[in-house]
Amino acid sequence: MAKARSTPRNPDLVRGIGKYTRGQMYRKRGLWAIKAKNGGKFPTHAAKAAPPTPLEKPPKFYPADDIKKPLINKRKPKPTKLRASVTPGTVLIVLAGRFKGKRVVFLKQLSSGLLLVTGPFKINGVPIRRVNQAYVIATSTKVDLSGVDLQNIDDKFFSKPAEKKKKKGEGEFFEAEKEEKEVVPQEKKDSQKAVDAPLTKNIEAVPELKAYLGARFSLKSGMKPHELVF
Repeated sequence: MAKARSTPRNPDLVRGIGKYTRGQMYRKRGLWAIKAKNGGKFPTHAAKAAPPTPLEKPPKFYPADDIKKPLINKRKPKPTKLRASVTPGTVLIVLAGRFKGKRVVFLKQLSSGLLLVTGPFKINGVPIRRVNQAYVIATSTKVDLSGVDLQNIDDKFFSKPAEKKKKKGEGEFFEAEKEEKEVVPQEKKDSQKAVDAPLTKNIEAVPELKAYLGARFSLKSGMKPHELVF
């Protein structure tokens, strides 16, 4: 096997000007021998013929609207990284949504990346729910979670059954729809009680913690949010 040449055949004396002339390089590269071997001409190689493309029959009908092809999404979702300040048992302050300003207890992080929290319900009216960690403030207060069983609560726990649409008759079409009140399933009520019972017991063991969780967080005049220590 020939060794790779470390220096060029025609080194530059000055940038753009080689050491050997064109005629000298013709002799040096042995092009004269190749030309003499092939009858005074350089050998030529025929270009490879392109494979025949199959004839596609044009469609008989064309769609009226342009159909856009869906783009291929190669992005692989990464698991949501939990903030260092949020650990199981940490008291969080909810910043948005129905329970804005409420203090809740963080239980665990679900596979979807959302935080599983509870009030408990009997203390401040916040049930077991999912919260995005972008909309909470972690405090330095912690609650003991010993005795709390969370094995049966995951993202499927919050899924709602698919509702079947009812076809309206001619008489029902013009009638006003009656608002049906959503009934909480008994299974969710039992899970709420099972989680809150040992948690409430641990909260009541710490003085003033129950009143702290029951109080709503709010800013008053003169308070500087950037100077607060939670």
